[in-house]
Amino acid sequence: MMTPETKASDQCTGDCSVPASRRQFLRESFATMATALVAVGMPRSSAMAMALEFTEGKRVGNEIVSYAIPAADGAQIDKKHDVILVRWQGAVYAFNLSCPHQNTALRWEERDKEFACPKHHSRFRPSGDYIEDSGRATRNMDRFGITRDGPNVRVDLDKMYAADENTAEWTSAIVKIA
Repeated sequence: MMTPETKASDQCTGDCSVPASRRQFLRESFATMATALVAVGMPRSSAMAMALEFTEGKRVGNEIVSYAIPAADGAQIDKKHDVILVRWQGAVYAFNLSCPHQNTALRWEERDKEFACPKHHSRFRPSGDYIEDSGRATRNMDRFGITRDGPNVRVDLDKMYAADENTAEWTSAIVKIA
């Protein structure tokens, strides 16, 4: 609890001389969301089982990272490789973790089933498509090249496509699943 003598900087845990990392920001955002859901009556087990998960892919090549195909629709964030892996309506996508407007880490809004940029309020569908008039972004989320490898997908971190510059590659950067 803050008292008049306590400054916000006194509340910091960790290295307070540098801004929070994306990893710390995402972890704290998820914990805050889960806490809020518990506060409004959602059971703790349900709040922590939301469709946002943290994962870490396995590097299988210079810039190739392998992930198990997610079992259900939702988003997984790999903070180490700055990848958002999404399973949505029979498809798997791999996105850059950053908003295409100013590189702010995106958030998954489970209630609305969309991504949101906390800085300028841009919103994106699970397919990465920009939702018109929703903020300052002017284009879709950037997709990484992705291929299927049995029960896994491989994401090529060297192949990132912007929909407005690499339309054909962006459109084909998808793995269809049954």
